[in-house]
Amino acid sequence: MEYRMTDALIEKFRAQLEDEEKTAATIEKYIREFQKYAGKEAKVTKELTRAYKEKLRREYAPASVNFMLAALNGFLKRTGWHDCAVKSLKRQKEAFRSTERDLTKEEYFCLVKEAKKQGKTRLFLILQTLCSTGIRISELAYITAEAVKKGQAAVRSKGKERTVLLPEKLCAQLRLYIQPGSRGSVFVTRNGKPVDRSNIFHEMKKLCEGAGIAKEKVYPHNLRHLFAKTYYQEKRDITHLADLLGHASINTTRIYTIVSDKEQIRQIDRLGLIFQIE
Repeated sequence: MEYRMTDALIEKFRAQLEDEEKTAATIEKYIREFQKYAGKEAKVTKELTRAYKEKLRREYAPASVNFMLAALNGFLKRTGWHDCAVKSLKRQKEAFRSTERDLTKEEYFCLVKEAKKQGKTRLFLILQTLCSTGIRISELAYITAEAVKKGQAAVRSKGKERTVLLPEKLCAQLRLYIQPGSRGSVFVTRNGKPVDRSNIFHEMKKLCEGAGIAKEKVYPHNLRHLFAKTYYQEKRDITHLADLLGHASINTTRIYTIVSDKEQIRQIDRLGLIFQIE
């Protein structure tokens, strides 16, 4: 069958995503992909979706392709155009992860020190808050003056609420930063609004040169990744880690438990299956 996509339908889908409490960044990604897919007032068919899938396959990594197809299929199914949806790419689960974009603990401390050196106190504390709690960047607004006083924050995300414990050493630093009598979000702009991802993303990138770290390693989600990886290496408790991260499924958490490619090589070398030539 053939359908027609309109601006009104896209806005309707935007409203549905907002009702589901998707983050602003996720919503914008979904909307951008829909617009690339069909454009304004375009005819939507199964053939168009297949062609789009092939275009994505040529231009992006499989994980990115499946993310964009999930967004598109969600739109098609919610609109009642089930016959236009396509299957995602089949991917074999990775036994290890590449370390090219991994941020190490040492590199994280270099970023923190550089923020301190540049006199960026707010960023200095944001980096430590994100990395020591594992919260999403979209959840930073829930770190309030009241939460710091209690030592824990009630975080609401994706339709769920969880309690995030704040390390005492972090709280001690935040108490010095918070103005007496302040209420609400700790990290705000000059206009008093909670800082958003774009604010933090760009500020983090500016630290890279001084910290001596590749820019592709430095973005907010990598701090959450470092928290998860460090916690799992210490505790080996994937169920508790999933709770801490606010994951609905342990399968989502497994990405943080996969060893690095370098560690995988070390483990394979220890098998002793290569003949040593004298």
